[in-house]
Amino acid sequence: MDDDESLMGIGTFARRVGLAPSALRFYDDCAVLRPARVDAATGYRYYAPEQAPRATLLRRLREAELPLVEATTVLDGPPEEAREVLRDHLRRTRESAAAARAAIEDVLRALPGGARCGRARVGGAELAGAVRQVGSAVAEGAVREEFPVLGRVLLELADQELRLVATDRYRLSVRALRPLAISGEPCGLPVGVEELRDLAGWARGLPEVAIEVDGPEVRVRGGGEERALSVADEAFPAYRMVLDGLADARHRVITDRAALCAAVAERGGDGPVVLRTGDGVLSVEGSHPLPTVRDDDRLGAAGSAAAGDSAARSTTAEGTAARGTPPADAADGNPLPAVAGGRALPALRTGPPLRIAFDPAVLLPALEASVGPDVLLEVASDAEPVVVRSADQGSFTTLVMPVRTP
Repeated sequence: MDDDESLMGIGTFARRVGLAPSALRFYDDCAVLRPARVDAATGYRYYAPEQAPRATLLRRLREAELPLVEATTVLDGPPEEAREVLRDHLRRTRESAAAARAAIEDVLRALPGGARCGRARVGGAELAGAVRQVGSAVAEGAVREEFPVLGRVLLELADQELRLVATDRYRLSVRALRPLAISGEPCGLPVGVEELRDLAGWARGLPEVAIEVDGPEVRVRGGGEERALSVADEAFPAYRMVLDGLADARHRVITDRAALCAAVAERGGDGPVVLRTGDGVLSVEGSHPLPTVRDDDRLGAAGSAAAGDSAARSTTAEGTAARGTPPADAADGNPLPAVAGGRALPALRTGPPLRIAFDPAVLLPALEASVGPDVLLEVASDAEPVVVRSADQGSFTTLVMPVRTP
């Protein structure tokens, strides 16, 4: 009798957990959330107070548009399987949101009278620092000749931020600035990196500058002066799809930034540098020179998009392969010979032990462009872009492609 007195009718329980009575009936029919008791004569459903946490979690999962079959895995499956289901759904949600955002912004720009216009005010020294940080990721040499837009920096005003973006296909740097003021619709134009560096030298000594995008023109005002930047009509790589398409990091490593820079410079030589994690240690090992193979699965597709390949642009998140041919001895499975005397650095690590290789000419500038005493590496796998962050400045992000070794 006491148990029956604590039970709630379907209407009362529905109000407590935030579900409609019709939803509770549906979940009963699906055997996902059974009532504690059903009156045999009337068919009325009654629920116990201890069922409220399950019902509330079910509501939250459904609000996140998780399919019911997957929701039951979260409710009743092993914790690790539940986490995997949620990670997969989060990845799909990010990709869908990124695709929708890109489509809406394209339509806005294409509407009649929809010339790109925006204005932002930022600190001069802050802008100069952002140019220095992303400048190392601008393409040079043959890559720049093949894809001229990769020799530029994207200035983008969107989501209440001013973002500077640069990529050479093997790394991608993004610095987000929180403006003192911002107005206008989302807009962005690729500007020449040499002009931008000259502008940074001028802006460094100013308390603030105003950046104005007006159709195809970019003007910067500050200290009673005005400077114009040349822009390109070429489409910049769809970098947001690259960022949003990354899987959640399974490994995180924090170590001393200056020490890691020195170790990479010392051990890199003419071949790849290998990072290994152990208990409290990050080992930096060099190797004998071997032809390396870049995995361009995401950033390579972005580079193709910059060249005007619309098919590559629409599949940036899946990526394309741009791979070379390993040497014969590597193809036969011979291990990569390591140089003796790898350098060990104290490090904090989450996740299982890790081994990953980089081209030091790509990794080192990304480390040097960071700020602060510590650096954070976020790794999803040894074949996906690795996120390099300043541990105390999350607004600067660099993605670096690892290299493949036998």
